[in-house]
Amino acid sequence: MSLRSTLLFSGIVAAFAILPACKKTAPANVAAAVNGHAIMYVDVDKQLKWQFPNQPDAVSSDQVQFQKLTVLRALIDEELLLQRAEKLGLIATEAEVDTKFNEIRAPYTKEEFQKQLNDRGMTVDELKGKLRRDLSTEKLLNKEVFSRIIISDKDIGDFYNTNKAAFNYRDNNYRVAQIVVSPQPAPDVKNLKRDKAQNEDQARKKIQMLEARLKQGDPFSALAQNFSEDPESAPNGGDMGFIPQSSLEKVDPEIRKLILTLPSGQFSAPIKAGGAYRIIMVVQREEAGQRDLNDPKVQQSIREELRTRKEQLLRGAYMEACRNEVQVVNYLAIKLAPGFESK
Repeated sequence: MSLRSTLLFSGIVAAFAILPACKKTAPANVAAAVNGHAIMYVDVDKQLKWQFPNQPDAVSSDQVQFQKLTVLRALIDEELLLQRAEKLGLIATEAEVDTKFNEIRAPYTKEEFQKQLNDRGMTVDELKGKLRRDLSTEKLLNKEVFSRIIISDKDIGDFYNTNKAAFNYRDNNYRVAQIVVSPQPAPDVKNLKRDKAQNEDQARKKIQMLEARLKQGDPFSALAQNFSEDPESAPNGGDMGFIPQSSLEKVDPEIRKLILTLPSGQFSAPIKAGGAYRIIMVVQREEAGQRDLNDPKVQQSIREELRTRKEQLLRGAYMEACRNEVQVVNYLAIKLAPGFESK
């Protein structure tokens, strides 16, 4: 019997021993059950902390309970997918988990990685357990759902003809990325290294270091993710998306000049604008005018849009079909819903 089978069997035995499926009451430590497999409140609380590591003190009890319901629903969905992945022999292997773990750990020093875990109240074993669940459900959905999606040339043509006006750009568009370093201290930094300049001297030296690494060939997006102090763009590798030329009138004049004159794919020297040091890159330019269906970029964008829609539809349908095959009791919902706990 596999480790997961053993754990699942133990959970079923424990659950049936204390909470028969026909009853709506449960021990105080059980939040829900999926085919008799208990999901504990401690698991809900851990997941809540992982998802909201910097929860404000002012959050009301009602907001916390709503967050718990949302987290619990996700854990229920995860469990029913895991049970199906187990049934189909698609549970992630140790090698797959180790590969993903090493990929996540790679950008950090040992101390930085441990701090990331500590901030989320997570151990290495707990992270690996989460990775195993995520990879297993990913394998299941890829095999059962996503691999069956086909976007035909006719689908792309029909979408283009229906939405042709959307491909007529009235303005030049510039896809811009940036790396930002501020001399002002901040309580929370969104970059992967949790690296933050604390004063003017540190900020100037940091932006010079980043410029030097760019000149040495380090990828712009990786440096932005690891070191940029802009909370909005850093997680996206500094990418701010496409900016219409008409909107550049609201941008700092020096930044606007760089965007309009930089060749695509090149980065600027550091400038200081808006109280922070910045390195700007124009990733891509889109000239104004009608885009033709034969444009590979148009076809790719339509294909991605149609695939995303199909994935959302089929994933939702697949989840509902899976729920038809399992017995789920959400004890937290019963506890919170007026009139249900007593029935």
